[in-house]
Amino acid sequence: MYLPHLKVDFGKPVHAWDGFGVNYVEACQTRDYDTYPQEYGGFRYLTEEQRQEIIDLTFGESGLKPGVVKMFLDCWHQPEPGAGYDMNAPQINPSAYSHDRTTSWMLHFVTNGYGKVKARGADLKIIITLYGPPAWMTRQKFVRGRDLDPTYKTEMAKYMIAWAKHLREVKGLPVKYISVHNEGEDWPRWPLDGSDAGTPNHDYNLYWPPEQVAEYMRLMPPLLRANELDDVGVTPGECTGWYRFHSWGYAEAIADDPEAVAGLGLITSHGFLGRDITTEWFNDWRSAGIDIVREKRPDLHAWVTSTSWSKMDVFFIEEMRHNIYSAKANAIIPWACIQLQDHWTGGDPNPGTAFRVWDSGRFEVTKGYYFYKQVCRAGQPGMDVCQVQANDRNIGLIAFGRAATANPDAIVVLNRGDEARSVQIAVRGSAASHFDAYRTSPDEDYVDVGALPLVDGYVRVELPPRSVTTLFGS
Repeated sequence: MYLPHLKVDFGKPVHAWDGFGVNYVEACQTRDYDTYPQEYGGFRYLTEEQRQEIIDLTFGESGLKPGVVKMFLDCWHQPEPGAGYDMNAPQINPSAYSHDRTTSWMLHFVTNGYGKVKARGADLKIIITLYGPPAWMTRQKFVRGRDLDPTYKTEMAKYMIAWAKHLREVKGLPVKYISVHNEGEDWPRWPLDGSDAGTPNHDYNLYWPPEQVAEYMRLMPPLLRANELDDVGVTPGECTGWYRFHSWGYAEAIADDPEAVAGLGLITSHGFLGRDITTEWFNDWRSAGIDIVREKRPDLHAWVTSTSWSKMDVFFIEEMRHNIYSAKANAIIPWACIQLQDHWTGGDPNPGTAFRVWDSGRFEVTKGYYFYKQVCRAGQPGMDVCQVQANDRNIGLIAFGRAATANPDAIVVLNRGDEARSVQIAVRGSAASHFDAYRTSPDEDYVDVGALPLVDGYVRVELPPRSVTTLFGS
């Protein structure tokens, strides 16, 4: 029988791993919150018992166990500057902002989840992302105006800092990074003259030219220090994918500016694939932009801060494998892990998720949840991504070494093919004597398939078609 060459070497770490993550999205499209108080995540429609069940399935000991969380900052926290607002002062005035009105269910999800994380002796890293600024900060003076009014560039920075400070000091949440934009490179979302807010199917954005991103890498750190948030890092926002971060000039705009390079705390981008207005592929898993920045700052980690759940199958995990080994990412946060069915204006372009909610008051745990569980539990914060080899086009490998953590060495094995396979994997650099195996396939949902012995340095694994199997060293 033909056995492909499959090898995992835990003695050869490739790069550090910060964890997989989750993202609860609340207000994301509505242009008039008073008329349409959008709640895309769906917690509003569930009972508290149902909410707690989802929170436990996400953050609990037997759940996904994410290590990172993304929290959006929508455009409704400061609809007007307010009477007596101190324009251009470096310190924020908390009374100028209304943080809870449009974020209550996102906060419910994250604060309760963080409680479960602490209860099991772990921690989170939270990144906040500016979805879009208030209308008055834009040149157009309407929600989702395309261009920043330069008069208010400091106020937009303070808008982000105010949300981070509120989450840390009022809500007790461990905010570590501020990301300055959401897909702000995508200029075709507006008419060329910026005369209107674009079609209603788009979520909140502001157009961010590369030069503006570099400017905010310089602007943000002194303002963070002025507001006693010295340890919060700044990221260059989130292009739609790594291709655009490189090819559209964002990586070079930062790398060519020493002060911007010095101000950077983390490299970020979304990891979406798809087609643009030229009908050609506009994204892939290249590390070129990351490499350009890391030439100046080798210490910087890179996070994928949104990516599609695809068809919630083995190829969803295949995309993650490419982001880990090709883009050299240190963390991955997919798009919203809980979604209210049919409540995205214009039809949801990314309907995959872990939990699907209906406004009738029910929810389901999707197949995407179980496929994500295969990698999310395996790649815990503080572990290492380790070297793998696979010379079979239908077999993919991901390896997470325990490093200095108490987590077990873990191997994630993908069978992308339509036929069952029996393979053996050479395992090097691990103290494990056997591996406990769990599997998700089109017919199975994270089933325990028992302990697999390590014999003469090899572990044999049975792989159903289009399945993902995770091996935890013991």
